[in-house]
Amino acid sequence: MAPSSFTEEGGDTVDRTRHSGQEPVPQRLLSAATRLFAEQGFETTSVQQIVNAAGVTKGAMYHYFGSKDDLLYEIYARVLRVQMVRMEQAADSSDSVERRLRAVAADVVVTTVAYLEDTVIFFRSMHLLHADKQAEVRAERRRYHERVRQLIEEGQRAGVFRADRSPELVVDFFFGAVHHLGSWYRRDGPMSGEQVGDQFADLLLDALRA
Repeated sequence: MAPSSFTEEGGDTVDRTRHSGQEPVPQRLLSAATRLFAEQGFETTSVQQIVNAAGVTKGAMYHYFGSKDDLLYEIYARVLRVQMVRMEQAADSSDSVERRLRAVAADVVVTTVAYLEDTVIFFRSMHLLHADKQAEVRAERRRYHERVRQLIEEGQRAGVFRADRSPELVVDFFFGAVHHLGSWYRRDGPMSGEQVGDQFADLLLDALRA
């Protein structure tokens, strides 16, 4: 995984390049699983390979994760948790609806880029998860999308956004582009995650302004 630092739920900056041996066991397991799933795929990675890479025993792994499925689920669930917290902070602020929607739109790009390999791995292997786990992820994503839709509707009621735009279609279009980031974005490319986030947010607002 490329070097990056990011602020998680508690507000502390987390250096995601720190050596796995310095991390608590669950994080070591997730780091090892993320690397192995990226290198050789979810299906061909064994539990034994994961625990060997993390430097722990199978017993230690099963203390925190019931299966390899749980590791794959948690790889993406932790991203969603970060995004939900940050989205709710922006959406519930006292700023204008336009500024709140822009902050949310830019942030989902920045957080997706910060956890790019996690999201790529998950979307590539999500269909292999147990149906219950797939349903949990979809429900969490739907909560996020619904809150964005509500912001668009709020702006339409206030006359700030065009009333002839379908909020559902706008949300699907925008998040379709966000979920596609993993297929083309490169950290060594010409634009940072923040720059891409700014442009995505501008495109969204430009399409909605009355």
